[in-house]
Order: sequence, then structure tokens, then C-alpha cells
Amino acid sequence: MKRLVRPQNDKKLSGLCAGIADYVNIDVTVVRVIVLTIVILTGVFPGLLLYIIASVVTPIEGSHNA
Repeated sequence: MKRLVRPQNDKKLSGLCAGIADYVNIDVTVVRVIVLTIVILTGVFPGLLLYIIASVVTPIEGSHNA
């Protein structure tokens, strides 16, 4: 079963976008553009807060709970 994890090798900030891209099997650039658009359209703070929370709760690839 495929799980959403943050990779250690393909990341810019936390690796969340790379993990999402791998999970849904699309290009990471598309996910980064979508996330950036959401952050801008929500007035920065709500979208940024959601990104931070998602980064904290998503396990890192190779960790014992991943």
C-alpha cells in the first residue's frame, strides 16, 4: 500500500510537495505551483499554516512510523 511520506532527497522546504507529487504520480513542479497558488489565494497565512501543519504530521521517508 502506498503511503504519503516526505522524501529526504527531493525537497525544497520540507519535502511535502515532493511527497504529494509522488503519491499522486504527477510532476512535483505542478504540485508546487498549486500549493503556491493556494497560499496566495487564501491570503498567505491560512495556506501557509495548512502547509506547516501538513509538513509536521506527514512522516519523513524511512522513519520508523513511515
